[in-house]
Amino acid sequence: MKITSAKGEAAVPPTFLGLPLVWICLVLSALSACQKPPAREQVEYQALVDSLQNVYAPDRRTARFDVELDSTSSPTFRLVGETDQPEAHQALQHLLKSQGFAGEVAVQLLPDTTLPTTRGLVRLSVANLRTDPRHSAELATQALLGTPVRVLKKEGGWYMVQTPDRYIAWVDAGGLTLPADSSYAAWEQSEKIIVLSRATYALEEPRAEAASVSDLVAGDLLQRLGEQAGYYEVGFPDGRTAWLAKEDARPWRDWATATQPTETNLVASARTLMGTPYLWGGTSTKGVDCSGFTKTVYLLNGWILPRDASQQVLVGQQIEPNEDFSNLRPGDLLFFGRPATDSTRERVVHVGMWIGDREFIHASGQVRISSVDPTAENYDAYERNRFLRAKRLLQSGDRLPNGLVPATQLYEWGRVNQ
Repeated sequence: MKITSAKGEAAVPPTFLGLPLVWICLVLSALSACQKPPAREQVEYQALVDSLQNVYAPDRRTARFDVELDSTSSPTFRLVGETDQPEAHQALQHLLKSQGFAGEVAVQLLPDTTLPTTRGLVRLSVANLRTDPRHSAELATQALLGTPVRVLKKEGGWYMVQTPDRYIAWVDAGGLTLPADSSYAAWEQSEKIIVLSRATYALEEPRAEAASVSDLVAGDLLQRLGEQAGYYEVGFPDGRTAWLAKEDARPWRDWATATQPTETNLVASARTLMGTPYLWGGTSTKGVDCSGFTKTVYLLNGWILPRDASQQVLVGQQIEPNEDFSNLRPGDLLFFGRPATDSTRERVVHVGMWIGDREFIHASGQVRISSVDPTAENYDAYERNRFLRAKRLLQSGDRLPNGLVPATQLYEWGRVNQ
């Protein structure tokens, strides 16, 4: 390459090892700009972030602290991510300052302040909540009509929400309504109806032959607007109105006052779900997974259990079964999976509910009854061989086991967590 000099003569540019010096300068400048932070400091800061996650959000199903070092940032550190834990956000800022962190902190605190509201209500009989904001993502859980949720952020046509059992997942916009504060308060304070039938319909008119407004399942909540000739006039969270046969529902206050999770009631509720198909992520009478089944049974009797089997095993009193399981009581939860070893932790993968007579009911293929008695026709050797432990939730006294919430506090939960 030649460069024309100021005198108009052809000159050869300065070189080093045969390369134009200007090229070498440009390369060195680029390498300097792309230089990554020292690896040792990077590891130390990431360890600090991980320690905060272990303290404030050890289970990302119920709390988020998704923070990491941006490996592309240069020449200093850059922390990116999000958290719904204000204490974790504050602790992160404090610890970074104390460690002399000079980089950028781009960690968003949820709920997103650009949202019009953080209050939402499920508007479908059953809303599907997924692990990621797309329909092809894994079904994480479900939420029933009228359930209040905490809205954390929006991405495209999806909302990240937290349900009353504190489970965090994504719901598409069609499953949710976001009422203004005044409308939410009106819904919250209005008289409600709870659906108790396994499956029914809300109708356009108070007659059996009328067209359907929506399907309904047990546990759905609607406003009670009036009644006429064996029907309740009901309102949906999104403003729709319909009629519901009285035999399929009950006033919320009456149900909440009278419902008790006794051994008899729990077994009766469990038996009404016999044959319900297994559905990974299902927590409704349309389909249930194993923990969705136990959760639904207890919900219909006034208690909100944690979502997954590995969470349910953390509540209640541990019971050591006799050889024949004769010391278990109906309503006790049985957990199955892989026991701990010297190198691995215990892994709970299945749960069922004891119903007496050496039998338990669980969702496996469908909701069915199995026995721990080797001589019984319905003996389940597979589950018996991977049995881990039993937990008792029904205890003496009025105090609920830690980790459980009365269903009557659905809307109190909404007020506290918004």
